[in-house]
Amino acid sequence: MTALSILDLSPVPDGSDVGQALRNSADLARHAEGLGYGRYWMAEHHNMPGIASAATAVALAHVAAATKRITVGAGGIMLPNHAPLIIAEQFGTLAALHPGRVELGLGRAPGTDQVAAQAMRRNLAGDVDDFPRDVIELMRYFEPEQPGQALRAIPGEGQQVPVWILGSSTYGAQLAAMLGLPYAFASHFAPQMMMEAIALYREGFRPSARLDKPHVMLGIPVVAADTDAEARYLYSSQQQAFLNLRRGRAGKLPRPVENFDAQIDPRGRMMLDNALACAVVGGPEAVRKGIADFVAHTGADALMVTAQIHDHAARKRSYEILAGVHGEMAQAA
Repeated sequence: MTALSILDLSPVPDGSDVGQALRNSADLARHAEGLGYGRYWMAEHHNMPGIASAATAVALAHVAAATKRITVGAGGIMLPNHAPLIIAEQFGTLAALHPGRVELGLGRAPGTDQVAAQAMRRNLAGDVDDFPRDVIELMRYFEPEQPGQALRAIPGEGQQVPVWILGSSTYGAQLAAMLGLPYAFASHFAPQMMMEAIALYREGFRPSARLDKPHVMLGIPVVAADTDAEARYLYSSQQQAFLNLRRGRAGKLPRPVENFDAQIDPRGRMMLDNALACAVVGGPEAVRKGIADFVAHTGADALMVTAQIHDHAARKRSYEILAGVHGEMAQAA
């Protein structure tokens, strides 16, 4: 049965603050660990009032310290924003503190708007076109010291932190295939090129010392509740947040709205249908069918689930329902 993991954007709900959002993330990670989820990733985003995980390595240290077994990682670090050495040291530190539990997903996008991207990258010599070279440089810092090596990542050296390539287009798929790395596709918000990217990755994959066969993880929004109606109500927060972002009004995660679907204008409906086409929303039976159909259609090796739910208890309950459904599906299989 396809493995389940969590992508946490550490949402800052309307009426709350960043500190509470990060405490909620640690609590959710402990809950996910108890439910049997395989990994817990956090994502780098900047200049977004509704997302608390901008300092991703720091946020992951907080989550890792609150848990014992679950793998923690970045989904991802936007590498063109950083010098590879700095990321190697950050994740080498995490790996030294939590051996065998840390992994690193790398993306090429800025994870923000152009204003913030320019603010972060103004002191960097390279740009996104250097991404393949930077990935290779970063992975070398995780290898054992070589004779005559002048620059070393301490911590980081010898840690062999698992590296993933992230993407929402065919670019990342081809790079992951060429380097023999696992690939995570951002189908939770940009599913348009999903099937083409999967095919290119699998067809072009070259086995490496890190991975002997292709491994695809797909992002998917899942909002589960005890009834379909409650799930649709909770899901309206994610719908509102996405529309606000696309319309240049990024803010905290909105409170849910009753019957929100009826209030969406045609242009907003088109945006949501395009971006959140893979979303699974409903009670246990609807979630079971949605997950089964998605896996059958894509052949995903793993699913990375995200749920932008305003109420923390409801978000925990959503992941609990999904874990229960997944366990029943695995037992039946």
